[in-house]
Amino acid sequence: MKAKNNKLKGIEFKTLIFVLIFSISLILIFWICETKVFDLFYKRYQINKLNNIISEYKTSNKDIYVLSEELAYNNEVCISVIDNQNININYNIMQTGCLLNNSTVVSKVIEKFRSSDKESDYYKLYNPKTKTNGILYAFKLKNKSVFIYSNLENASNFLRVFRSQIIYFIFLLIIISVFISIFIASKLTKPIKEITKKAKNIGEGKYDNKFPKNGILEIEELSQTLENVQVELNKNDELKRDLIANVSHDLKTPLTMIKAYAEMIKDISYKDKDKMNEHLDIIMEESDRLTNLVNDVLELSKVQNNAYMYNYEEYDLVKEIKKIIKRYSVIKETESYNFILELPRKAIIKADKEKINQVIYNLLNNAINYTGKDKVVKIRVVKEEKDYLVEIIDTGKGIKKEELPYIWDKYYKNDKNHQRNVVSTGLGLSIVKEILKDHNFTYGVESKLNKGSKFYFKINI
Repeated sequence: MKAKNNKLKGIEFKTLIFVLIFSISLILIFWICETKVFDLFYKRYQINKLNNIISEYKTSNKDIYVLSEELAYNNEVCISVIDNQNININYNIMQTGCLLNNSTVVSKVIEKFRSSDKESDYYKLYNPKTKTNGILYAFKLKNKSVFIYSNLENASNFLRVFRSQIIYFIFLLIIISVFISIFIASKLTKPIKEITKKAKNIGEGKYDNKFPKNGILEIEELSQTLENVQVELNKNDELKRDLIANVSHDLKTPLTMIKAYAEMIKDISYKDKDKMNEHLDIIMEESDRLTNLVNDVLELSKVQNNAYMYNYEEYDLVKEIKKIIKRYSVIKETESYNFILELPRKAIIKADKEKINQVIYNLLNNAINYTGKDKVVKIRVVKEEKDYLVEIIDTGKGIKKEELPYIWDKYYKNDKNHQRNVVSTGLGLSIVKEILKDHNFTYGVESKLNKGSKFYFKINI
């Protein structure tokens, strides 16, 4: 029963129904036009034809009898010309349905018109014997009376034949509709079924699917979209696997250290106060590393899910950068890092101070981790026409050109061989990207192998 219901919901069945409805609607429209509109248009056509014939009579220089003969046979009408001596000359009166050869029907009309003062008149006639309708146009020209009769028999015959054959026409149209619907449905359903099947493969984690292209724009766009989704999901899965590996490694090391030094304090160094304090300091450092790792993961999740409300305010960027640099005084003294500042006197901007400071922290940490043996990190702020350009430059190994598009991706690590022994989840640049995107600030990176990298962003003035 379920399979039957699915077939009724399928595109083949629905296409068949739509085509049949369309075909029947066409028949109904044609039927209405045939019964209500066609007769009207046909009568108008005959009247226009009579008017054109009258114009010929009024404008032509030909003899009236010669002209009448030409017009009668060329326009499939019958004409009678009667002069003052009651001499009647007929043209084409033997055509089917012509009432001018039926004195009982038209004689009274002709006599009435000839005796009247009218220059022209129009009559609708009906012959009960032959059940035919017609139009009689009468006018006076050069002391003669001209009577032109146009038969509506042709239209009536056509309509009668059509009405008698309509059932066969409907039957034929339904058969044609079925074949058309089957053809259309097969053209549409085959690629759609294949796309559906391969889309399910994506849901099962299979990312090597080739989607069909059959020349239909919408189906090709759907196939291309799913191929793009497939690529992105595959890349995302790889990045997640990298995250698990990275985080597992980065968590394991400090946890191992914390456990080892806690055991040493318990078993050995608790007797030696200096040793015990040294081991406790290591435990605290490793705990800080774990805290930073967890905070990075939580921060990225918060920013990406719009859980953070930005607080925009005006402040001096230069002042904030100098405060940040002071906090790195420990590594300047202990590890001989050299921070080169190229800053204007002031740089008043409007942004979320806490988040922009976090961007600068992350970029500085990245530069410190990857800078060269000279341990130089340069921070520049340049005022341009419409914005402040902030640059953080290191002198490290640089980044390969093919890797540049991926360094902003979460979990991505360009090189695990840092200059410093720090924990890095590969989330720092992802956090930077999300914050700058939320601020609508332009950002980017320029890098040359063995010469270093320059990360930059622009803050609108």
